[in-house]
Amino acid sequence: MNSTFTNILRILLGLCLLVFGLNKFIGFIPIEMPTAAANFLESLKNTGYVFYLVAIIEILVGVLLIFKKWVPFALIILAPISINILLFHLFLNISGSLIAILIVICNIILIYKYWKAYRPLFQY
Repeated sequence: MNSTFTNILRILLGLCLLVFGLNKFIGFIPIEMPTAAANFLESLKNTGYVFYLVAIIEILVGVLLIFKKWVPFALIILAPISINILLFHLFLNISGSLIAILIVICNIILIYKYWKAYRPLFQY
């Protein structure tokens, strides 16, 4: 759990989530995307909460990973979000799929590295 590889992966994933989560509020990274992807994101914004809730969760999980607080909890919270990021890019905006794939792979590797924390969930 405390190997150099795990620490680097955890911090990089945390930084990535922090940057992309903050970008949803501040918009400092200009992103061009196909019409279908832009329409989808616009519909999430129009709900009034979904788009910003996801951004807040990304920022929170990023901070937890960077500061190594509740890492197993943060990784489980991130799992469905990372899958949705991947599916969004595969179906609506293929140009960003490399980063999405890396986020999912990092999440899977870190869950594997912290598997000892999840073991009690599967015992009965």
